[in-house]
Amino acid sequence: MNTLSSTSHDTALRSYADDDTTADALSTSTALMAVRNLHKWYSGVHALKGVSLEFKRGEVVGLLGDNGAGKSTLIKILSGVHRPDEGEILFQGRPVRIPTPKAAMQLGIETIHQNNSLVPNLSIARNLFIGREPLLFSLFGIGPMDHARMRIDAVKAIADVDLHLRSAEALLGELSGGQRQGVAIARAMHFKSKLLILDEPTNHLSVKETDKVIGFVRGLSAQGITGVFISHNLQHVFHSCDRIVAMARGEVVLDRPVAQTSIEEVTEML
Repeated sequence: MNTLSSTSHDTALRSYADDDTTADALSTSTALMAVRNLHKWYSGVHALKGVSLEFKRGEVVGLLGDNGAGKSTLIKILSGVHRPDEGEILFQGRPVRIPTPKAAMQLGIETIHQNNSLVPNLSIARNLFIGREPLLFSLFGIGPMDHARMRIDAVKAIADVDLHLRSAEALLGELSGGQRQGVAIARAMHFKSKLLILDEPTNHLSVKETDKVIGFVRGLSAQGITGVFISHNLQHVFHSCDRIVAMARGEVVLDRPVAQTSIEEVTEML
């Protein structure tokens, strides 16, 4: 498997000025990732207002909010698309900066968007390895791709998420929407992601395909993966998540375990 180097991962961790006291204090925490007092402005619009959250290891968090609530801004910061104007991000107890999506991937953060970044006219195997293709040999980072290895690893990866497809060489465009989301999740799991962000993964899917994706989400904890599930469908979130975080007007207005809240309460808060 063509994994990201430990050197680049360490660089991402060290890119933030080290604070040994903070790191030591947080190293025993159950949080995989935490944000402290995040602020973000866009041309005078205060999109995030002092957001502080923790994402525990092996926990699936439902992130809810109407349009403009700030959830998309928060996710873009966690996935390296945008940078916060103020605040701190901690990953595995250590302060980090996430300047790019690649840096997020190096830390083990994968994001699956509702319009995912898969390429319909490429095979399933090629889609699983986009940007991380194994090479037969390398000269200054350039070389021929190892297609045989991609096919073998792709078969195992899609089987690991209980996705039954006829061939890893089939074009992605031949798959249904739910199957494509399954491929995206298989890719994240194959590369040993620690935090998986799913942004409206059930949009435009049939009932059967939606149930399949919900099953994927519910299975994250068993894989030891922390999940963030963004959806406007409260039923889906309550059915598949351990904790609910609701945002409104750039702030966290509710943060409770699923068992300690209700759809009615969340709706009222939003």
